[in-house]
Amino acid sequence: MRKLQRISELRESDLAVLRALAIQEKEFQANHDVVREGDRPSHSFVLVDGLIGSTKFTGEGKRQITSFFVTGDIPDLHGLHLSVMDCTFSTLTPSRVGFIRHDALRAICEQHPNIATAFWRSTLIDAAIYREWVTNVGRREAFTRMAHVLCELICRLRAVGRIQDHVADIPITQAALGDALGLSTVHVNRTLQELRRKGLIATSGARVQALNWPDLVRAADFDATYLHQRNPEAGQ
Repeated sequence: MRKLQRISELRESDLAVLRALAIQEKEFQANHDVVREGDRPSHSFVLVDGLIGSTKFTGEGKRQITSFFVTGDIPDLHGLHLSVMDCTFSTLTPSRVGFIRHDALRAICEQHPNIATAFWRSTLIDAAIYREWVTNVGRREAFTRMAHVLCELICRLRAVGRIQDHVADIPITQAALGDALGLSTVHVNRTLQELRRKGLIATSGARVQALNWPDLVRAADFDATYLHQRNPEAGQ
């Protein structure tokens, strides 16, 4: 609900409907496929905790991560209207997800237009993020790519209350970062070292801290407009 309120206007009556929605929660370890390409799901899922990536594989088995999803996201909401999934959603960290029946979601959308608008807006923002990722991987240098994805994650996690003072637990392996950014693991390591050397970030285990947010934003060529948050200062 916090995620939807960040991107759309919902009345208290709408929130009451969402609170009453039947959700079946399950926990998964990292590297588990929650939904696979080719599946015909009868449920969508909301990410309650953790981190999930949408992935595609080449014929040679090479993985491309096309988006990250954080707490509050509904990664496969478009499955309401697409009968076959065209990508795989995999956990990148231990995660807890809540499954919601498609027929329940359709009924809510038919009866509560504000909620339907919020869901529609959520899928449009997912598409906007995807467009930004295409630009990031296709046209930015490795240093800028890495800075950009860190800025995005900080903004999105902060919007759902998972960050304080630009410090975030982002337990993404360097291999996963490489698959998201089109870089080798060695190149990912070198790029993170450069970000640390320039005083833009500090890392400790899974924890990433933006030491100089304005300079990190400039280094990333980052403009949060594409996240379409109603409270843009969430990433400041």
